[in-house]
Parts: sequence; structure tokens; C-alpha cells
Amino acid sequence: MSRIGLDVGGTKSEVLALRADGSEALRTRVASPRDYGALVDTIAELVAQADSALGVRAAPVGIGAPGSPNPQTGLHRNSNLLCMNGKPFAAEIATRLSRPVRVTNDANCLALSEAIDGAAAGQGAVVFGVILGTGVGGGVVVRGDVVDGGNGIAGEWGHNPLPGLGDADSAAHRCYCGKSGCLEQFLSGPALERRYAQASGTQRALAEIAARAAAGTDAHAVATLDWFVHALARSLSVVVNIIDPHAIVLGGGVSNIPGLAERVQAALPVLVFSDECHTPVFRAKHGDSSGIRGAAMLPKFFLG
Repeated sequence: MSRIGLDVGGTKSEVLALRADGSEALRTRVASPRDYGALVDTIAELVAQADSALGVRAAPVGIGAPGSPNPQTGLHRNSNLLCMNGKPFAAEIATRLSRPVRVTNDANCLALSEAIDGAAAGQGAVVFGVILGTGVGGGVVVRGDVVDGGNGIAGEWGHNPLPGLGDADSAAHRCYCGKSGCLEQFLSGPALERRYAQASGTQRALAEIAARAAAGTDAHAVATLDWFVHALARSLSVVVNIIDPHAIVLGGGVSNIPGLAERVQAALPVLVFSDECHTPVFRAKHGDSSGIRGAAMLPKFFLG
């Protein structure tokens, strides 16, 4: 069965058309419009291009997007692509395309890709996927399928409070979601760059901060990354205590920090509620391609 995946993001939207044998027929990306009607038009055009490349009509579509549909109302919410919020996005896209469509959170798509044939393949039934980038998110896959949950928010780990955060620190870190102290306000790329700048008085890109820390030439960079590793491990220890995944996979631009997965794995055992902790932590095998690959896999698991 041919399948089409879309990765709808805050800055770009990408389409991937897969032939029945799994080979790519088309992969292309465009800027994401900020207007809702224009966004729907753009998605329809990308799917039309995918249909043409596949030589078939009405191939099923999987879409990974920021936020998620409310399973009760069908309205999209929690998206940093704000024009989607409050709109019946999944239903409108399915009607516009006249075919089966499944919409889920973009972190779910990363987790699915890495569980099926990525870094977590063969590790066990439960995989937790993490996006560490401009934002922070998570997704849960059990036995090869995405867990959306009763409220459609399973895995929305980035909007839990940072463990050990005091009330004053929490109040000082207001999140776009309306809550305070969310992980996203501390563990995202922009948050780490802000933390370094506040300590050093100098603005640097995260890649440079990581390089300076690795070289041992910048004490502020070392301190920033040391703090980050332990904050990330504390935050993931909560996930281990609740769902005890067989593997954790880190994706997004921040996951490219050399040695991050290994350092987090080493920090977990003293934090979780167990006499032993053997939870492996991996960097995403498919890198930036995990999200779009997972979106293209979605139809296989909801259509069979």
C-alpha cells in the first residue's frame, strides 16, 4: 500500500510519499503559512504532488503536527502554529482530501519511526520518544502503535513542571500554554541559550555552547550543559517511574549535543524508583527524518 506522510511544523511543512515497497517517490518541503485557510490549501497541494509522484489517487495520509485533536470535539489545540487551534483540522483535511487521514502529535511520529525501525527497534514493547528542539515534547508507542490517550495528550511531557522547581522559579517561567514552570521553558534549545547568556553575559548559539563545553574552555558552557543533563534526567525519571519504557529516544536539534544520550542514561539509576535501572537512552537513528517517516507510517497502523 502506498502511503503519504506530512510533517506540519511551525516554520515548514514537509510531505513524504512512500511506494508500497517502502521506497521514496517524493519528498519536498515548503514554508508553513500562518493563515489557516492557506495552511489547508498548502497541505492539499503537497498531497496532490505526492499523488502524482505515486501514480495513484487517494493514498491514505498520516499527519504529524504540533498539538493534537481533542477526541471529544475534534478541534485542534496546544499547537504553536496558532492558526490551527480551535479548528477541526483533522476532519477538514480528511474532507478536503477525500481519503482516510490520521492526525497525531509530531513527537508521536518520531517515537513511532524510532520504535519500528530506528534506534529503539527490538528493544521492547514500550518506547518513549522525546523532541528537544525549539519546543519540548514526547510521544508514547506501545507494540508498534501510537498511544493517543483518553484526552489525546498522551506523552505531552514538555508541559509538565520541571521536578524540584520552587514556586518562585516556576512563576518566573511562564509558558505559552498558560501554565508556569513547564519543561519546555528550561530544556528547549532557546531556553538553554538564555540560561548560558544569563550566566556569561554573552549570546551564543547552542552548537557553540556545546562545543565550548566539550573543549573545557568555557566554565559557563560546562555548567550550562551539566545542569541540563541532570534536569533532563530528573524529568525523564518521572516517565520511567510511570510507564517504565523499554527505551527512550531523544530527537530534535538539542539531541545532537555529543554524548547527551549516554550522560542522561548514566544519571537515571539514582533517580528512579527501582533498585536497578537499565533503561537505554538513544539518540534518534533517523535524525530530522524521524517525524516525517513516522507520519508516513501512521496509515499502516490505523488501516492495517
